[in-house]
Amino acid sequence: MPAQMPLTMLPKGKGCRIREVRAGKELKRRLIEMGFTPSSSIRLIGCERGNLLINVNGARYALGRGMAMKIMVEPDSFEGVELG
Repeated sequence: MPAQMPLTMLPKGKGCRIREVRAGKELKRRLIEMGFTPSSSIRLIGCERGNLLINVNGARYALGRGMAMKIMVEPDSFEGVELG
């Protein structure tokens, strides 16, 4: 998996960290108000009716694909690795 990619490319159930939000001033402000800030930990819950269901800071949001394409993420590298 690439080091940084749009949120839309994240596999279902996978956790990640936001690297940056590549959006215009107003959309960027709105996403930051919702908790989509750089280094925030988020998880893709699933996809329903074309929207991505996202968990960020304990809250669930449905984002359209266009909006999700503007959120660049880095997958959690430790997921799927057995510890101990």
